[in-house]
Amino acid sequence: MPAPPQKYLIRTYGCQMNEHDSERIAGLLEADGMERADDIDDADVVVLNTCCIRENADNKLYGALGNLKQLKDARPGMQIAVAGCLAQKDRELVQDRAGHVDVVFGTHNVGRAAELLAEARVRGPLMEILQETALDDATAFPSALPTRREVDHAAWVTIQIGCDNSCAFCIVPSVRGVEMSRPFGDLVAEVERLAADGVTEITLLGQNVNSYGRDLTLRLRGESPVADDVAVAGAEWAADKRRRARPLFADLLRSVGAVDGIRRVRYTSPHPKDLRPETIEAMAQVPSVCEHLHLPLQSGSDQILAAMHRGYTAERYLEKLTAARAGIDDLAVSTDIIVGFPGETDADFEATLAVAAEAAYDSAFTFVFSPREGTEAATMQADFVDHAVAVERFERLRAVTQRSARRANDARVGRREEVVVEGPAKRGEAVFTGRTRQNRLVHFPVTAPIRPGSYAEVTVTEGKSHYLMGELVEVTVPARHRTRIPVASA
Repeated sequence: MPAPPQKYLIRTYGCQMNEHDSERIAGLLEADGMERADDIDDADVVVLNTCCIRENADNKLYGALGNLKQLKDARPGMQIAVAGCLAQKDRELVQDRAGHVDVVFGTHNVGRAAELLAEARVRGPLMEILQETALDDATAFPSALPTRREVDHAAWVTIQIGCDNSCAFCIVPSVRGVEMSRPFGDLVAEVERLAADGVTEITLLGQNVNSYGRDLTLRLRGESPVADDVAVAGAEWAADKRRRARPLFADLLRSVGAVDGIRRVRYTSPHPKDLRPETIEAMAQVPSVCEHLHLPLQSGSDQILAAMHRGYTAERYLEKLTAARAGIDDLAVSTDIIVGFPGETDADFEATLAVAAEAAYDSAFTFVFSPREGTEAATMQADFVDHAVAVERFERLRAVTQRSARRANDARVGRREEVVVEGPAKRGEAVFTGRTRQNRLVHFPVTAPIRPGSYAEVTVTEGKSHYLMGELVEVTVPARHRTRIPVASA
């Protein structure tokens, strides 16, 4: 009688890129014959996919590894792997601090996850950290790997990895490498396959998503036949007589937005300096592109923006925001803001409050600055803001952004909104949650369960700071995806 298959469990820390990498790791492990475990006590393999951007990321990792040591001591055959950004940064330190870890691998070799675990069973603990991703390494992108999606009706599509910016607070360029855009034709083909599988909503992912394609057009300009250019950079650029090196993000929005079966297209995260008029135009003209823009401000002070190396002023940021709202009907805007960046004065913070109030965000993610080893900002100790002062500023800023969010949500009361159903709300089976095109959560009571991925019309009855309440009118489009475990892309 054959031995039962091994079971795996993945714990993910951090951003959508990490979550998407976890889907890829899960797909690889399942392609290797493993099954997903529902509980850590049942797992033969535990993968911690780490982040080094969030506060106390290393403490969370080593705390989790400490708890896992007791489990491994009781079950010596169990394997523990550490992946992701913190693994890329800390390298040997992971196994130095936690000798019971079997495998450490970074952001550039996710495709080797199953192989490294197999090697470690024979050779013992090992670490494999690559310095960068090769330009011709197809496994750098998800479509080259099997993927186990967490949600059947929606999918992430990685269009770009790495980042060429030099924001003083950000570790991403160190752990994800330089910007590399995926060929245009590959992306459209992947979205077509996802749509054929029943996916109706896609989110385009990249560290600086709206600079997508700049590296492709720089590399191709005058260097390859037109036929190759079409596959790599799209027909519009290939037909451009001037052969300008430029981002292709607006072209991509139009192409993937036209794929039959795709009802919603989202993207994250853009950079304000790269928000171009053609992107605003594409968002306005392509019906499937959602009316939601995440536009990180980070600070409203020109002095702090310069110290952060953000590449824009507060005035320029507001000009781009105004252009986006003028060009796209019913646009919702969210943002990121850091409080207490080194050198931030009371005047700098007041400038941030003023910009946040003028911007009137629909939602905002606000953070108290915390230094990340390996970033320029971490070396600015002489200018660190007192923590108590930063916390007080944080609370004042949050009051401003929550006031704007509540006003925006109150303004939706009485409106009929299309939502994609996500499933039961945390408050109980009789209340379901959906998400509007503007990325607002709506909770609404139901008399019978609705399959996640269905589209429904809901009348908004009440606005809260972080969500809406509503009443179900009707289910307009039943979910059509095929529910299955691993979804492999060729």
